[in-house]
Formats: sequence, C-alpha cells, structure tokens
Amino acid sequence: MKHQPSAGERTHRIADFIRDEVARILQRQMRDPRVGMISVTDVQVSRDLAFADIYVSSLQATDAAARETLVTTLNKAAGWVRTELARTHTMRTTPKPRFHYDESMVDGPRLDRLIEDAVAEDRSRHPEDADEQA
Repeated sequence: MKHQPSAGERTHRIADFIRDEVARILQRQMRDPRVGMISVTDVQVSRDLAFADIYVSSLQATDAAARETLVTTLNKAAGWVRTELARTHTMRTTPKPRFHYDESMVDGPRLDRLIEDAVAEDRSRHPEDADEQA
C-alpha cells in the first residue's frame, strides 16, 4: 500500500521547494540593485496553496528603511517571481509570493549582545563565582 502524504507533509515539502527555487531565482535572475545579495530564510505556504509567505534577510539592509525598501521591491516583483517559479514545477497552481523581512536575523545578534553583557555584569558583581567555574 502506497503512503499518502498528509496535508502538513505536502505543504512542508512545497515550502522547501519554493524556498530553494525562489533563492535561486533571486540570486541568478533578479537584476534590481536594490535587492543585492539576500537569503531566503523561511517559507510558509497556506493550506490551500494560494499564498507563500517568504522570509528574507540581507546583510546590506542595515536599518529599518533599507529593510522596508527591500521588502517593497520584492513584493512589487512578486508577479515576476511567481511566473519564474511556475516554470520550474508541475503543480496545478503556483502560490502567490508575499515577501517579509526575517526580523529574527536582526534580533538574534542584539539578543546575543544583551546576554553577553548580562553575563559580564554578573561576573563583575560576583568574581568569586567566576573563579570557581574556571
């Protein structure tokens, strides 16, 4: 008996495919200088496969204005991205891309710094504990 994938498995597999293909399309075919080098960090596909929420990050988008410009540019090109994506698969429909900036890429380093600062402050307040752990 052949295993039928569940809806969750199917959408996860489609999301992985879209992540890989959109990354390839944006890196190799996108010519807009406002986009630059970006990473596709995650894709979430709606259950009915109508939409694909695509999360991106960029080292060049260093402030909120640059991130907004990047997302706006990508969302304006969403129709083109969808057309290019449709050329690479045999699904009945191609989900409509909706681009978002992956804020975890911004928050991660900031949280790391806060943790490091808190640990350093704790060590300076309790130097005898630091000696015991060393």
